[in-house]
Amino acid sequence: MADPATYRPAPGSIPESPGVYRFRDPGGRVIYVGKAKSLRQRLNSYFADFAGLHPRTQTMLTTAASVDWTVVGTEVEALQLEYSWIKEFDPRFNVKYRDDKSYPYLAVTMGEDFPRVQVMRGAKRKGTRYFGPYSHAWAIRETVDLLLRVFPVRTCSAGVFKRAGQIGRPCLLGYIDKCSAPCVGRVTPEEHRALAEDFCDFMAGNTGRFIKRLEREMREAAAVEEYERAARLRDDIQALQRALEKQTVVLGDGTDCDVIALAEDPLEAAVQVFYVRGGRIRGQRGWVVDKVEEATPGELVEQFLLQMYGEAAIPREILVPAQPPDEAALIELLSEQRGSRVDLRVPQRGDKKSLMETVERNAKESLAQHKLRRASDLTTRSRALQEIADALDLDQAPLRIECYDVSHIQGENVVASMVVFEDGLARKSEYRRFSIRTAEGDVASIYEVICRRFKRYLEERAATGELDAGTDDAAAHDGAAHDGAAHDADGYDADGYDAVGRGGAGTPIDPETGRPRKFAYPPNLVVVDGGPAQAAAAQRALDELGIDDIAVCGLAKRLEEVWLPGDDQPVILPRSSEGLYLLQRVRDEAHRFAITYHRTKRSKSLKESALDHVPGLGPARRQALLRHFGSVKRLREASAEEIREVPGIGRATAEAIVAALRGESPSPAGQGS
Repeated sequence: MADPATYRPAPGSIPESPGVYRFRDPGGRVIYVGKAKSLRQRLNSYFADFAGLHPRTQTMLTTAASVDWTVVGTEVEALQLEYSWIKEFDPRFNVKYRDDKSYPYLAVTMGEDFPRVQVMRGAKRKGTRYFGPYSHAWAIRETVDLLLRVFPVRTCSAGVFKRAGQIGRPCLLGYIDKCSAPCVGRVTPEEHRALAEDFCDFMAGNTGRFIKRLEREMREAAAVEEYERAARLRDDIQALQRALEKQTVVLGDGTDCDVIALAEDPLEAAVQVFYVRGGRIRGQRGWVVDKVEEATPGELVEQFLLQMYGEAAIPREILVPAQPPDEAALIELLSEQRGSRVDLRVPQRGDKKSLMETVERNAKESLAQHKLRRASDLTTRSRALQEIADALDLDQAPLRIECYDVSHIQGENVVASMVVFEDGLARKSEYRRFSIRTAEGDVASIYEVICRRFKRYLEERAATGELDAGTDDAAAHDGAAHDGAAHDADGYDADGYDAVGRGGAGTPIDPETGRPRKFAYPPNLVVVDGGPAQAAAAQRALDELGIDDIAVCGLAKRLEEVWLPGDDQPVILPRSSEGLYLLQRVRDEAHRFAITYHRTKRSKSLKESALDHVPGLGPARRQALLRHFGSVKRLREASAEEIREVPGIGRATAEAIVAALRGESPSPAGQGS
């Protein structure tokens, strides 16, 4: 690893002009390209406070061995040069948007003498018009099959076309009138090209004139009693209408725009684009990207637009979820590439806002599916578990991981969750949830829940006969057996059980229920949501119980740092690490499960009140009290005399309310009215 101070530019040597800079490794290879309005301000930010940088940026700086830059005249030139260098050098630390799959396009080879309609993937070719992309190739073929009735353009390969011309007989499509058969001279090259141009116009959204023309010809044929021709024209109209129905109308006629939405987490981001042409969704496309540097949504949008529209056609309007930081320069660059004005907008209301929300839902689903595919692969899971073992210096891969999270709002209704992953997959039947009693902060809550969970573990081991009465574990259990928290029946929530056998003492199966004992299985690794304080609290709880064969770590949300108890510095896993990805999934699942329980408990507490148990105080009087004082907090602070000001509340009832809210015993008094 290089020390960034060894290649830091000399003070005053960096110009204040806009420009583009490159970090290089010891071998001279470009590993990162960036642009800046002020090169001096931007580059100094890398070297001023190394400890305050994002961990991935720190990795880039320690990998680099030198930095150079090029001064440009304007921000637009900086954007252009940045894109060119990223394309040329393919730097490993730059954000790279990669397709989550290869999308097919409907292509018309207008550069050939006899244009051909076909399905294409991969790089675009000069002289070919593209429509899409589509989600599936069969969607293109269905559309083409309908349109060939009206626009019988050639679809055959060059070999088939040449052979048909040699033998003087067209293929099957020529016989069923779904090809105009230019191979055998049924139409001239000019007539066939006109058909191809009409096909392209229809696909580009100019649909109205074709349907109107066919309707006029159908009426004319019917008027002169050419009913067979009129019927064919009627079928052609229906074919065009069915083709249009396959493309959802979302915006007004003539609207051409691309709608871009993001879904992200600390490690990755998913991008979805809907292509709207003529007010209809013509296709969609998705990308997934690893986040190398900490970037705002606007910065991700800017990087995406530069990469996406480097070669692709640019519409006149682009809808984005957030404005890029250099919006004016980016609009100027895109407009220059398009040859006319390009509008970049964040929709705020109406149909475009609704469509943006739809695209955003697709982006979230795409990210979830990407994570699921990544997590479900056996080889990937095995590599993730081994990476965790190596990073935390464990003796073996953590086949069972338990993660704990605490959820509350300002210290009220504090709950904790325990989720279990076995072999890298969620084991939901083992999930548990806890209602925290000592609400003294997240650290104390973590300590409490770890104590309660592993006291139960020691009890279950004792019940199965695994603990020797003379061991330290047994002594720890003896102290735990009298702890009321360890026997709390509502301290956990069982979602069902997976029985692995039957047995009595000596097995983890309860002989009375035939189910696994609830806390009988120990984890290889305990993960807590938080930093060094939470990890230390969990380790302290295990130490006090005499458990020394379970590893502990904390995973901090902000920078995805892994903290080991007692360590001053976190363990930084590589950004591409499957181990970090698995730890993140475990932590996020614990967070979700804790929030779900917290919301349930909070909803229940809102429906319950200490006033419910005051004799003689019905729903109407409770509502009157809350209307008068505005909240239970203000009511709790009120005196009995102030409470008696509420109509219908007598002296005895007022004193009972005060006692109930303050946890006191009401003093003897006569009955009030």
